[in-house]
Amino acid sequence: MKDEKRIVWLASYPKSGNTWFRVFLANLFSGKDEPVSINQVDSSVISSSRDIFEEYLVLPSTEFTYDEIDMLRPDMYREYAKEKANTPYVKVHDAYTFLPDGRPLFPEDISKGVINFIRNPLDVAVSFAHHNAQEVGRTIQLMNDQTGALCKKEDRFFNQLRQKMLTWSGHVKSWTSQKENPLHLMRYEDMKSDTFRTFDQALQFLGLEYSREEIEKALYFSRFEELQKQEQQEGFGEKNPKAESFFRKGALNDWKNVLTKEQVDAILREHEQVMQEFGYMRDKLV
Repeated sequence: MKDEKRIVWLASYPKSGNTWFRVFLANLFSGKDEPVSINQVDSSVISSSRDIFEEYLVLPSTEFTYDEIDMLRPDMYREYAKEKANTPYVKVHDAYTFLPDGRPLFPEDISKGVINFIRNPLDVAVSFAHHNAQEVGRTIQLMNDQTGALCKKEDRFFNQLRQKMLTWSGHVKSWTSQKENPLHLMRYEDMKSDTFRTFDQALQFLGLEYSREEIEKALYFSRFEELQKQEQQEGFGEKNPKAESFFRKGALNDWKNVLTKEQVDAILREHEQVMQEFGYMRDKLV
């Protein structure tokens, strides 16, 4: 295979704006005068897809341990990239980690770049708890757990592979400090408060040229009210079956209405330094 830097990784801790951006890209690329269905956005393109593992490596994933699968994942991505005619935009919830032999989980030889979405962890705790239909306290424990991961239980079969997320801070630092791939950072708060400029800068990073009218139309078709309406009418395949909805509020500073002082303190104890680095401590003080 001829190595080509082709994949764009859309990396985020869960509930940080990744899906919104993917829906925006789908509407931008479609060029239609009506919104793309949220269920027609290619939801299978996630780095932890068990189906993609088995399709491109032609191996039964159930016969491997989580650690063995991780060792094979770089080859899975190479095979996936080789088969795609256009630039693949791949959703990632894993942290940026290295395998025991020193290789990065996400190989740089096929990586065009990374867009890393981050969000105030106080709001992440609320949104992620609703997404998982669990107590906020349990979600905060996961966000503070250095061994935090998705789909890691040994006694259950998931449709996704294990995803090592680390802590919220560990996840953010893993992507923002890596030097192997060009990186563009998108704060969820900027996506909400300075929408056109924030999305336009991301397109410039990706080398995509669209007119202001085309970008504004894609943003309009991707607005939160439209996503909520579609989910209410047709459901959404990425919603946790136990959750009431995927597109719940999308609001800023909702943590102030939900978290107790003890829960806020539990997050700040673990993440205050990284929150300061990315401009989130001012939200605490408002």
